[in-house]
Amino acid sequence: MTPRLGLRENWAQFSLLVLVNGFVGAMVGLERSILPAIAEQEFLLAARTAILSFIVVFGIAKAATNYLAGRLSDRFGRKHVLIAGWILAAPVPFLLMWAPSWNWILAANALLGVSQGLTWSTTVIMKIDLVGPRQRGLAMGFNEFAGYVALALSTLATGYVAARYGLRPAPFQMGIGFVAIGLLLSAFLVRDTRDHVHLEAQAHSGDADAAPIPSQAEIFRLATYREPTLSSISQAGLVNNLNDGLAWGLFPLAFAAAGMSLAQIGALAALYPAVWGFGQLVTGGLSDRIGRKGLIVWGMWTQAIGIAVIAMSDRFAGFAGGAVLLGVGTAMVYPTLLAAIGDVAHPRWRASAVGVYRLWRDLGYAFGAVLAGVLADRFGIAVAIWVTAAITFGSGTVSALRMRESSGASRSP
Repeated sequence: MTPRLGLRENWAQFSLLVLVNGFVGAMVGLERSILPAIAEQEFLLAARTAILSFIVVFGIAKAATNYLAGRLSDRFGRKHVLIAGWILAAPVPFLLMWAPSWNWILAANALLGVSQGLTWSTTVIMKIDLVGPRQRGLAMGFNEFAGYVALALSTLATGYVAARYGLRPAPFQMGIGFVAIGLLLSAFLVRDTRDHVHLEAQAHSGDADAAPIPSQAEIFRLATYREPTLSSISQAGLVNNLNDGLAWGLFPLAFAAAGMSLAQIGALAALYPAVWGFGQLVTGGLSDRIGRKGLIVWGMWTQAIGIAVIAMSDRFAGFAGGAVLLGVGTAMVYPTLLAAIGDVAHPRWRASAVGVYRLWRDLGYAFGAVLAGVLADRFGIAVAIWVTAAITFGSGTVSALRMRESSGASRSP
């Protein structure tokens, strides 16, 4: 069957990959509301830096795997990498349920990070492959919508189950089903998309083999500092996930210190990714129409405002308002950054460019957890949150000054 580019032309495979990415996101949601409580109550960890160590391990493992996932996808095929990611996720629910020490939790998060790097990166790359250049933002909106709405629902469910049945093992049992369904769908129904890459490369350059492919080292330099738009995207992604690491690890502790119940903490932890997830249904396609830069810049500034609102609050309504703003800002940024990478990078080295971007983006988890933990231990949780808000505002300013509009839509002012 001759491959064709476009969302409508590939709706069946595209929809299947959206579903698969929902199960990928749900695996992360298993931990979002309750792992800090497990650290404090079961393993008696007091220092914020120690509690947030699971996010550092997850972030480093996921970032390093993201870097490799693009090259592995180009070399061995997208589908093989996706299946490998699910196989590596299989032990995670069991480790979280029965871990006898905190080091076992860290091992589970290392495996989860590697699995996420392979599965999420591959579903992103495959959707970009399928739709071609015209609807790239819309495709990323659907992809990230599925992942983060599923993450939010999983977070809400684990918070509810933990409040009713205890912190372990019940909340993690649903993870066994997530892995089983994701692996079966990927192995038996997902098809590889490398033929779509070849087709787009021909349209891009007139000859799929004419344009030389930069070395991996050169792609790394382009996406890290040399090319203004690619490097602006990478730094914004890093700060965005620095915020997510803060929301994942420190916000539940801040909410608990303000007297929120476990059920309330679960609801607040789910609200931010839920707004983020649903918002991407709008912002991904919007970036195709109005351009990428404005959404990225204003999205980072909106995140900064949301974090500041949480820092100033001590009640559920204030925390919820800040979480909504943080979710809106993240929805503006997240699919747009991925779409912009696809705009700038040639199809033949796009997967590698996505890998470099996702390396820096997910190192934000580690940087955020270390920064938040050190600041919280030394100066208090509020100071850690305020410093993060300032960094986020600065990231938006960097993008405003360095980034160019990359889409074919109207240029941002």
